[in-house]
Amino acid sequence: METLKDIINIGTSNNNLCLFEGQYNLKNGMSYNSYIIKDEKTVILDTIDKEVTDIWLKNLQETLKEKEPDYLIVSHMEPDHAYNIGTLIKRYPNMKIVGNMFTFNILSAFLGEEDISARKVIVKEGDILDIGIHKLQFFMAPMVHWPEVMVTYEQTEKILFSADAFGKFGSLDTKDNWLDEARRYYIGIVGKYGMQVQALLTKVSNLDIKIICPLHGPTLTENLEYYIDKYNIWSSYEPEEDGVLIACSSIYGNTLEAAKKLEKILKEKGINVLLTDLTRDDWAESVANAFRFSKLVLASSSYNAGLFPSMEQFLIHLKDRNYQKRKVGIIENGSWAPSAGKCMKNILKEMKEIEIIDPLVSIKSKLNKDSMEKLKELADNI
Repeated sequence: METLKDIINIGTSNNNLCLFEGQYNLKNGMSYNSYIIKDEKTVILDTIDKEVTDIWLKNLQETLKEKEPDYLIVSHMEPDHAYNIGTLIKRYPNMKIVGNMFTFNILSAFLGEEDISARKVIVKEGDILDIGIHKLQFFMAPMVHWPEVMVTYEQTEKILFSADAFGKFGSLDTKDNWLDEARRYYIGIVGKYGMQVQALLTKVSNLDIKIICPLHGPTLTENLEYYIDKYNIWSSYEPEEDGVLIACSSIYGNTLEAAKKLEKILKEKGINVLLTDLTRDDWAESVANAFRFSKLVLASSSYNAGLFPSMEQFLIHLKDRNYQKRKVGIIENGSWAPSAGKCMKNILKEMKEIEIIDPLVSIKSKLNKDSMEKLKELADNI
């Protein structure tokens, strides 16, 4: 896929991949982008994942023909982008490797004893690599989402090569909604590092950006303010929508029945509400939707004097991604000694700026007249 005449995406997609990073379910595979800039000097920006090496090497050869690249820029050392650095080192003995100090610290662990000291070009914040018509400026993006990450701004065509930022799940030929899969990708993988993403957005805010080229997902060429605004919302932990996610973890269906009752009451009040069944639905999507909405209701069965595992895992995922600035309602169920409510509150206490919406609805096995009244009261307070 050509980005511009002399800036070419030689990446590809793995349509057979169903699990990313060993934990994120993929509906439509995954794309991996790698770019070549042809100028007085020839530059490769990042390599590609092991599983699609053959296709990438074919694209590389067809693009370069007999020409040897002068530089390889390493934006990110994660193996889905850096696996083939060693391949290029062996193939092109005169090629220089451009990275920052942290890049080479991590790269040495992957390459082992191989000495690349003569090939290193170490860049710092704001440094520019002049390759002819194109000028490449580097901005450090530590912990977005590894410590060595940097982005590259091409000054002539005004392109931001954004590393993992602005990426999404799905192959390049997938015609899905960018927002949903980009949100799930961002919250799942980068969500913990909102402060660092805010720092990067501040750095690039004064750049004149016409195109964003991420390492995953489509090239972004229009309405860039929309994508940047989403990243600003996500990384500042503000909700995208005023609404409620009801996250339910039910053993035999009685807790789910209560969650559905609450969903119905809220919809009748004109509230924007979504119900997710944590025992069946994709966990990463449920986590992303918790960040999407302004309010959250947790409905869980008690289990072994504690919390049902799917709810416990959900809350741990939220905590690990810095979930904050939300109002949360709680529904617990337990046939003789309900424990879920206390357990959920204890985990929520570890998160920032969480306001509990009263009352805590406690159910003994099934909704009855008293717990139904509490459920209605919770709906009113929501």
